[in-house]
Amino acid sequence: MDNSMSQAVSNDIRDRLLDAAGLSLDRLPMLHVIFDRMATYCADNLRHLSASPSYFSLSTIESGRVSDILEIYEANAVAGVFNVPEWDSEILVGFDRDFVFTMVEVLLGADGTEPPVDDERGFTNIEMRISMAIFEQVGKALQASFSMVSDARFKFERLETRMDFAVIGRRNNLAVVSKFLLQALNRGGEMFVIIPQSALNPMRQTLARVLSGDNSTRDPRWTEQIRNEVSRTEVKLRAVLEEREMALGDIADLKIGQVIELQATPRSRVKLEGNDQPLFWCRLGQSDGSYMLRVEDYIDQEQEFIDDVLSR
Repeated sequence: MDNSMSQAVSNDIRDRLLDAAGLSLDRLPMLHVIFDRMATYCADNLRHLSASPSYFSLSTIESGRVSDILEIYEANAVAGVFNVPEWDSEILVGFDRDFVFTMVEVLLGADGTEPPVDDERGFTNIEMRISMAIFEQVGKALQASFSMVSDARFKFERLETRMDFAVIGRRNNLAVVSKFLLQALNRGGEMFVIIPQSALNPMRQTLARVLSGDNSTRDPRWTEQIRNEVSRTEVKLRAVLEEREMALGDIADLKIGQVIELQATPRSRVKLEGNDQPLFWCRLGQSDGSYMLRVEDYIDQEQEFIDDVLSR
């Protein structure tokens, strides 16, 4: 047996042993960098599709058997299968039910005033089509994020609503799963990405080190400059004394000079908003002939949403 053949056999044995043992995520810090970037790319790619902002954040990176990972999401998620020719592998991206319902509302222009969908029904055609559009954006985010270590293309192949049909190799194979939290309209959901460990093994040496330029060490001078610039940034505030819902027909019948009676009194609390986001509860007053507001309390958006739902 010549040296080249011996080397090939040795490498094959080493790869088989690594596959059997599984990847040690603690020794692959570059994966965290990649998936952090992916969360940023997902938010940026979806920002131009909706008026309401969506926030993505990396939650966890874990390893396990594909079957065990998918079992958690059975009957509660939609999955997209991507083919990665350069890796000779397929990966899986999934959205849980809350993620799909939240993104449908965001992309269709909802403002968060309606209560979240709480229904165990199947996904509608519109929800499936919107999910496919989001999968396309996630594929672009994956390609941009992994470009740091691999020039790979992520081609969307098909959509599945049953996890037992979401096949990307043997179901007992080891895989890495990264989970992301979505926050939008005071609600959210979860996205997950499943990558077989066999696809990551050839890149393990690159993933084991953080590439220069992605060092997260803070520069105190830069941090101070950012703080100073942010503190000098001008923000427009709006004080809302009262809001009222009116039918479109009533609005069309309004006449010049007509008076709309308000239920608010001088003792009513005023909502102070910035960039359409509620910030503080205030009291209205006067000083030197000008109206003034006195801040009394922070607005807990989550509690306000719960109170609004319970009052209906």
